[in-house]
Amino acid sequence: MNMLKEIPKVELHVHLDGSVRYETLKEFKNITKEDVMCNNCKNLSEYLTKFELPIEIMQTKEMLTRVAKELVEDLKKDNVIYAEVRFAPVLHTKYLSLEEVVEAVLLGLKDKDLKVNLILCMMRNSNFIENKKIIDLTYKYLNKGVVAIDLAGDEKNYKTNNFKDLFKIINDLKIPFTIHAGEADGIDSILSAINFNAKRIGHGVRCIEDEKIINLIKEKNITLEVCPTSNVDTNICEYFDHPIKQLYDQDVLVTINTDNRTVSNITLTEEYEKLNKYFNFGIEDFKKLNINAINASFLSEEEKSKYINKFYKTMN
Repeated sequence: MNMLKEIPKVELHVHLDGSVRYETLKEFKNITKEDVMCNNCKNLSEYLTKFELPIEIMQTKEMLTRVAKELVEDLKKDNVIYAEVRFAPVLHTKYLSLEEVVEAVLLGLKDKDLKVNLILCMMRNSNFIENKKIIDLTYKYLNKGVVAIDLAGDEKNYKTNNFKDLFKIINDLKIPFTIHAGEADGIDSILSAINFNAKRIGHGVRCIEDEKIINLIKEKNITLEVCPTSNVDTNICEYFDHPIKQLYDQDVLVTINTDNRTVSNITLTEEYEKLNKYFNFGIEDFKKLNINAINASFLSEEEKSKYINKFYKTMN
């Protein structure tokens, strides 16, 4: 299905540590693919254990830059024309300061042919002081390669609503943000994200459980960063039963993403192929999904217009 590979793509939800090449990991550890790729994980908590090895090797400037550079190369092979990559700087500070970590990754993301911006993640299992440092870090690098902040980690055991004080600071500083919500945890998590004024929600697919929440998401023009294969890997649903088609048909603003290219062993092209196979998504649908992604990106309005023009020019 080369036609799907040729579609210019926008990737808004991809984790750096979840997308380290298997070959790169194998250089440092005698591993099998099963060690770093999810195969029938019971839940999100088990899925998150697959990040331990990548994080272990991503503790030097050289490795952080290399891993970021290799991800950019993989995005280009997938015909991605714009991407927002996210990671949690606090997980890479064994030898480095937070600033050194961010600068090493930004160096790796620089590419003359593909613009890739960075989203910094607070972690749900971090304390208030640690997460406040990530807010300060995001503010320091905002519009210098960093475009937003996120909240990631074990959603079920660390409730979204517990982070309202942090999101008050984020809103006061006018830092753009997205929040992982409605993946391992349900409606309450999504509602908390909405109450924090989120304009983007990572995953959010469990909104399908409540029509009122779906209507609220539509009313507030919130975009969902949907990662179907990852949702199957964390045992939310089977692919044929994924809510993406129902949400799309109800005019919810959805985008298609890989989440973790290595852990879920997926590319955007392969994700498109699955959507085509299971739900009969076609070229016009993928056009709409990518325009949704450009409009929901953390780019300036001027840059969004540029990428929309680029997208249509490439498609014609």
